[in-house]
Amino acid sequence: MTAGRIDPVSRPRGRTLRQQESRAGAVLISPTLIITLVVVVLPLLWAIMLAFQDVRLINIRQSGLFGNYTLENFAYVVSEPGFWSSLVNTLVYTVAGTALSIAIGLVTALALRDRFRGRTLVRAAILIPYVAPVVAVTFLWETMLNPQYGIVNTWLAEPIAFLTQARGEFLGVQVPVALLTVIAFEAWRYFPFAFLFILARLQALPKELDEAAIVDGATPTQRFRYVIMPQLWRIIALLSVLRFVFTFTKFDDVYLLTGGGAGTEVVSVRVYNFLTSRDDIGAAAAQAIVLAVFLVVFLAIYLRFFAGGEREQG
Repeated sequence: MTAGRIDPVSRPRGRTLRQQESRAGAVLISPTLIITLVVVVLPLLWAIMLAFQDVRLINIRQSGLFGNYTLENFAYVVSEPGFWSSLVNTLVYTVAGTALSIAIGLVTALALRDRFRGRTLVRAAILIPYVAPVVAVTFLWETMLNPQYGIVNTWLAEPIAFLTQARGEFLGVQVPVALLTVIAFEAWRYFPFAFLFILARLQALPKELDEAAIVDGATPTQRFRYVIMPQLWRIIALLSVLRFVFTFTKFDDVYLLTGGGAGTEVVSVRVYNFLTSRDDIGAAAAQAIVLAVFLVVFLAIYLRFFAGGEREQG
């Protein structure tokens, strides 16, 4: 036997170990794959199939994999003015609700960052809007904003129908009253989500940076701008994409508050109305696919310009 010769038995044994590890890994992830396939992939494929067929509730049993495929649903959806107005409402509602919730969460996290008496209780109370049942909090807001007996209108000179008035004049400018009210509800309900993320990042900041800035004579504004915010940009970018996705597809908040009326119809509510009032499953599926395409485009832009930059910095 010459020096350096590899034992022929070791090579099959190594392959066997790798095969065993591969089989074990496949067994471990198979439940997740099956659940994902049944809960996500198959319903998505079925929705895509329905979007290209003329399917209504009365003839849904006749639809199948080899049905008559057509683009009429997408043409109908795109040609309807109501779809574009609902898409604009969705974008305004999503962008404004996301920005406000993150801004309020940031301010709250900064205010509750330092130690004070009862800080734990206050932090726990901040989470109430986020953890409370959506039916309960929407009923609370409807009661508070009621133009006849709501507590908010008792503070105003003239009552305002916040949830049923599409337009109103404020300082000589016409504003979408109901849409702004829904946006305010979105910001109030979900700012604790941003508060948790930002507070966790603030707690992990090195105290030496803040102390060095104080020694150098930096003002609170300068410390916030040059010390704190550079450490928060990544978490704020992550929160922005998460809240954008969640809000863009939000249904229950808007539907429970206004039912999509008074200029607050978003695409998700419109899809629901097509399913319930018109029984037009094909058109509803087509709108849902268009909504998903917009989300995919947004995520692609985010991953291209933000996530990629973070990896390079890391």
